[in-house]
Amino acid sequence: MTKILILEQSKSMRNSLRERLDFENYSTEAVDSTEAAAELCNRIAFDVLIAGSGMTLPDRSIPTIIIDSRPTITAVEAFKHGAIDYMTLPLDMNLLLTTLRSLPQEDSAERPEPAAAPSRHRHRRVERTEDTIIGRSEAIEHVRSMIERVAPSDARVLIMGENGTGKELVARMMHNRSERCNGPFVEVNCAAIPAELIESELFGHEKGSFTSAVRQRKGKFELADGGTLFMDEIGDMSLSAQAKVLRALQENKITRVGGDRDIPVDVRVVAATNKNIRKEIELGNFREDLYHRLSVIVIHVPPLRERKGDIKLLVDYFIDQICRQKRRSPISIDPKAMEELSAMSWTGNIRELHNVIERLTILCNDCITVDDVHAYCCE
Repeated sequence: MTKILILEQSKSMRNSLRERLDFENYSTEAVDSTEAAAELCNRIAFDVLIAGSGMTLPDRSIPTIIIDSRPTITAVEAFKHGAIDYMTLPLDMNLLLTTLRSLPQEDSAERPEPAAAPSRHRHRRVERTEDTIIGRSEAIEHVRSMIERVAPSDARVLIMGENGTGKELVARMMHNRSERCNGPFVEVNCAAIPAELIESELFGHEKGSFTSAVRQRKGKFELADGGTLFMDEIGDMSLSAQAKVLRALQENKITRVGGDRDIPVDVRVVAATNKNIRKEIELGNFREDLYHRLSVIVIHVPPLRERKGDIKLLVDYFIDQICRQKRRSPISIDPKAMEELSAMSWTGNIRELHNVIERLTILCNDCITVDDVHAYCCE
């Protein structure tokens, strides 16, 4: 398991980062001072260091991601001191996770003891945790069957579904069951990136191509070479970026912003959207030719209201998962409480259900009762 050290003065930021990274199955430690970080580095062989604003790095041999709120000029200093990435506040957690997932990690079994002199990194692919779709409903069995049939084909896939239904999980399963499973899985949330930056994010840029381009940077297409690029919320992409994505898919090559050289890429694109793309095409917001390039295979992920029979399985799974993450003893749920949860509308789908179960797990005693559900879940 990848070991991450979080060095951040802000307690809320430390807790937020640690909670999310624990949920993503990383092993984390968090401290608020360079001295405490150095002490931990002497005892634990960390794979990645995440350092907050103004923090001094305790060990420059550890791959480091710097999160800062100061002007862009600090990025120059960050990379000069060996940082592998630099991010600004407010933090985009999706971008942080993308960096962590695409970063080759050093095998801790091959690393020298922390107190020894640093050696040159020997890289290996990060071992992934087993992915799974929880459920036995007919709708979910159909999705699972589609994944198993389509994953080995290398065909492009468009995943359709409401927010919170698990489209990213479907994309990950597709990658992990494909012949590209040993390559990178790189994700980009097209809705979370400003329109003026999306092309740089996807295709990279050359140093000096715009004001804050202080160094050359590879885009998501290059980072995903040999693997899978998951383009989430593709329905929110600008028409200009859509045209360049279409070219990349047609010609299997990209050009960095500010560059004049074609760069070949071997990428399987899996896209996802919560929008009605046909309607977006009619409104002139989405290119029909790009839609046809992306939708060789279309997978519809059902909302939770169409798979009510899976709610009990999901609740049991989340309770077990969250209890382990929070390091608390297992708790149970009363049958009447389960009935109440099954009767709810779940407009936020599985993401909403997970949040509710996490809230109940934190606030309840050894058993979740129907009164707890009424008190903490119903508005």
